[in-house]
Amino acid sequence: MKKAELVFIPSPGMGHLVSTVGLAKLLIDRGEQLSITVLIMKLPFDKKVSSYTSMLSESSDSRIRFLDLKPEESSSQSTFSSAFLYHFIDNHKSSVRDILAEMSNSASSDLAGVVIDMFCTSMIDVANEFGVPSYIFYTSGAAMLGLVLHMQSLRADFNEDVTNYKNSDIELAIPTYINPVPAKVLPSVIFDKDAGCDMFLNQAKRYKETKGIIINTFLELESHAVKALSNDKTIPPVYAVGPVLKLKGSNGPNQDTEMIIKWLDNQPDSSVVLLCFGSAGSFDGEQVKEIAHALQRSGVRFLWSLRRPPPKGKFQFPGDYEDPEEVLPEGFLRGTAEVGKVIGWAPQVAILSHPAVGGFVSHCGWNSTLESAWCGVPMATWPLYAEQQTNAFLMVKDLGMAVEIKMDFRKDFLMEANEIVRAVVIENGIKQLMESESEFRNKVKEMKEKSRMALHGGGSSSDSLRRFLDDIMDNVPKLH
Repeated sequence: MKKAELVFIPSPGMGHLVSTVGLAKLLIDRGEQLSITVLIMKLPFDKKVSSYTSMLSESSDSRIRFLDLKPEESSSQSTFSSAFLYHFIDNHKSSVRDILAEMSNSASSDLAGVVIDMFCTSMIDVANEFGVPSYIFYTSGAAMLGLVLHMQSLRADFNEDVTNYKNSDIELAIPTYINPVPAKVLPSVIFDKDAGCDMFLNQAKRYKETKGIIINTFLELESHAVKALSNDKTIPPVYAVGPVLKLKGSNGPNQDTEMIIKWLDNQPDSSVVLLCFGSAGSFDGEQVKEIAHALQRSGVRFLWSLRRPPPKGKFQFPGDYEDPEEVLPEGFLRGTAEVGKVIGWAPQVAILSHPAVGGFVSHCGWNSTLESAWCGVPMATWPLYAEQQTNAFLMVKDLGMAVEIKMDFRKDFLMEANEIVRAVVIENGIKQLMESESEFRNKVKEMKEKSRMALHGGGSSSDSLRRFLDDIMDNVPKLH
């Protein structure tokens, strides 16, 4: 009997790769005849991907393999613009074409589909060359997917220049949101008149050419959005299969993880607030000092993942400080030694899973948002870039599962901020977050249970995975 083969093409970067690998594992667990090949693109400044894929190759199911893609021309670009990512992805089309050609000629399996990351829609052309169905893996949420499709419709169907929403007080009625969405929380790329907006919305236009859209969310979290998408007959079927999370293992030093967990073991239950801003999140010196003053004045126990910003004008990931005192207010570490700990890289899921942690000051990346729900730890929202402002709006206003620090804070494409959030604002958000009895805290606790039920047999996400697998197997010729 022939096997069904799927090819996954994630966007470069750990956030998208981790979700893609998680989805691949969920599908392999449920599809005995299925094998999956994950094609890896490596950004020149992202050093973590190689070590992560090496570890995966050694530990993963034999039915999942990882192949590195080779760009048509080398890229040493360390500066970033909204168009850079799309050009970088397009630069790998020939390598994808070669791999699909080899697989199409293989007698051992049937190539049943290509699952393409939300930013990799140019790869639909390559799949079409081989007559292979393509699917989108949308690594953000259902509400955000609806927002992007709505923006694309405004541009294409109503000839609206959506870049004009920048600095506007307009509120938009978007079907996947319960409340009108203020323009001030739209992703920055929407406002980019230098081709960025067009390229971003052209991706959304191509979603409609695929056979289905897999979303890293679950019905119980985004019921309004999932139903709105499912009722829209202009888009392909949607499969809400989340939460797809990396719950085991770490990308950081185990010794540091043990030290952090040991410290948490000595703290009372639900007493610690975690401050962590994702793989690309960091702040300059003045903002760091405002955070430090807020923590001192709030009096709460804290665990703060403090990262060193990359050099000005360079798109690189933050690093760790050799000595955090160089950026913190004088005496801060000494004065907070009994209640707080400043760390570098953070094993986020391990920390959020610890009973001592009762709150999470977050950049609202979608992976972190799902981890908040999975671990039952409420967030205070402090978005930085991409769709994080919109995620913050969803969690605070639509779902009532988070509190706000600064919902419309944003950094530009070079990760420069144009404002400072003052200590009093941060302090108020943290105090509100750490209230022991609150409606939002109860909602997050309820969602913790629902997130697990969704993935169990008979759960909403389990059913979506089965529907997707059935569709994949229908693509394979019935051989006797």
